[in-house]
Amino acid sequence: QVQLVESGGGLVQAGGSLRLSCATSGSIFAVNTMNWLRQAPGKQRELVATITSGGATNYADSVKGRFTISRDNAKNTVYLQMNSLKPEDTAVYYCNTNQGIYKYWGQGTQVTVSS
Repeated sequence: QVQLVESGGGLVQAGGSLRLSCATSGSIFAVNTMNWLRQAPGKQRELVATITSGGATNYADSVKGRFTISRDNAKNTVYLQMNSLKPEDTAVYYCNTNQGIYKYWGQGTQVTVSS
């Protein structure tokens, strides 16, 4: 059974920073690609950042240069460092990983950026 638990969300002013964490249980973390996605009110969930088991990263154009995804395989944890936050970054942020036909999600953490 794989469990994902996000933390680190909150309220921050525009231009500020937050670091999200996603702690995982189960044995797949070290070999799996980990993803951060977000969903703003009234919008579809969108992929924000991805990191492979080897550490290769990819970002949505809207967050490039501001967000950094990283992972600590010893702690089974993936992080999302968010800098220069904008009001349009306001959303619920989810951690996700997939294994075959199975998709695993955390409960989400709210990020609110005030202008």
